[in-house]
Amino acid sequence: MKKRTREHFIIDGYNVINAWPQLIALRDNLSYARDQLIAAMAEYGAYEGYDVTIVFDALFTVQEETKEQVNEHLVVIYTGEGETADSYIEKLAYDLVRRGREVHVVTSDGIEQSVILGAGAYRMPSLELCRAVAKVKKKIHEDYTGPHVLPLNRRELGGRIDVETAEKLDKIRKNNK
Repeated sequence: MKKRTREHFIIDGYNVINAWPQLIALRDNLSYARDQLIAAMAEYGAYEGYDVTIVFDALFTVQEETKEQVNEHLVVIYTGEGETADSYIEKLAYDLVRRGREVHVVTSDGIEQSVILGAGAYRMPSLELCRAVAKVKKKIHEDYTGPHVLPLNRRELGGRIDVETAEKLDKIRKNNK
């Protein structure tokens, strides 16, 4: 049986920051907003089993492209001098699709969406990803803090048995004193 390849999400970083309400509020501190997006995508990608590349424009800098490997499945790219995030995303999407990968490009830029559809990738608007991330965050919270977690009281058995059984055990305990 052939192992299924991981889907690949390519995120237009600043497009997402300027679309998600919780990140719009952080635009005065772009570094912090980027960190929040990276953390959210690391969690989302890990939970869903996706490879993720987040691309940020560095168009007006004189620096070279920077690549930061956050973990095995998450890469952050800061484009180099004269390159837009859109052009980087287009090339990456085209390359990954040619190699047989299922690619989802996250941007709300209409022109960019048309270009990547032509390359064979799927498009996802930034707010749709916001909703998907919120849904996963809620699911993680439910999975790891749901009713299966032991109560924080000292009467642990009482939290796991029905009231009638607890009363019978209490009666037995009192009779044995």
